[in-house]
Amino acid sequence: MINEQFAQRRQRLVDSIRNAGVDLLLVNNPVNVSYLTNFSGDSSWLAIGPNRTLLVSDGRYTEQIREECPELETHIRRTEQTVIQALGEILPKLGVRNVGVEATFLTLAEFEALKDAAKSLSWSPQKKLVEKLRLIKDGSELEQIRQAIDYAEKAHAMFGTSLRPGDSEKELTDAMESHLRRAGASHSSFPTIVAIGDHSALPHAPTTNRRVEEAPFLLLDWGASGRFYKSDITRMLVTGREKVESRLEKLYTVVLTAQRRAIEAVRPGIKAGDIDAAVRSYLSDEGFNEYFNHGLGHGIGMQVHEGPNIRAKSEDVIEAGMVFTLEPGVYLPGFAGVRIEDDVLVTPDGCEVLTHLSKEPGDVFHPTLS
Repeated sequence: MINEQFAQRRQRLVDSIRNAGVDLLLVNNPVNVSYLTNFSGDSSWLAIGPNRTLLVSDGRYTEQIREECPELETHIRRTEQTVIQALGEILPKLGVRNVGVEATFLTLAEFEALKDAAKSLSWSPQKKLVEKLRLIKDGSELEQIRQAIDYAEKAHAMFGTSLRPGDSEKELTDAMESHLRRAGASHSSFPTIVAIGDHSALPHAPTTNRRVEEAPFLLLDWGASGRFYKSDITRMLVTGREKVESRLEKLYTVVLTAQRRAIEAVRPGIKAGDIDAAVRSYLSDEGFNEYFNHGLGHGIGMQVHEGPNIRAKSEDVIEAGMVFTLEPGVYLPGFAGVRIEDDVLVTPDGCEVLTHLSKEPGDVFHPTLS
């Protein structure tokens, strides 16, 4: 069954390759190679076309390829060869003339080396042929994304119960990595952000030695990575209710309302930029739009940032099966930043919020510490 799923993905790519007018596509982005094959290693390129699919790798991965993708034809290059030298030797023998390359991932140096290694071939830069397929998640992908969310939410529970007044941002980010692994994740899907007090007004706050006891709240942005798929969540934690200013709760309510408006706007056929605009219109009415200084969200899957782009004026059209974040934020320098982030799945008539952690003000604004 697993092999069939990857074979179906490769067949869809072959259809795109035909439409692009090339005989063969060289896939060298490791994420795209994994998407098409189930291979989890690196330094390996996939040559794929209507008549041939060949994984070019090296001796480190011989057994791994047999375990992960035994149905694939494989060429193991000689130890003295680079992968480009091996391709220069192989490609002219495959009966192809026009070869496409991944223009958004291949470096200029690699492209020049390929042209030099196989001078008889014509080369055609192709943009995001695989990435377009990855926009719509299949059942297996959705299962893995849900699992990555579950890892992150279990880690969040560990984080809350172990939080202590003397913990620093640095100690807490290190601890979250451990929590995620204990919850079942391979690792964090990106460096965890712990921003205490007014440090939360920096959307991507760098980690410092500021301690929990120095402020009554913090912002936590974290995610889990499974074997291939990721999650990404942000929540506010109140650690000392008696010290929290009422305007923080009011600001939180504004951001939560903005996110709810985004969720209500999601449906197949809408432009991503229009979802972003719905949020900015509301924040403008509330007097906060100038303090929302990043996009509303981003696709998530094998990468923590992928398509579609949920940002101002994005022309990406939303389709059922897409998964992305919705993460409005308002950042007031010297006071606080509030961001609430969930992962959502587009359904035929709207969207499903995949994350389950409460974000209701009544659950957030209570002491975390005993």
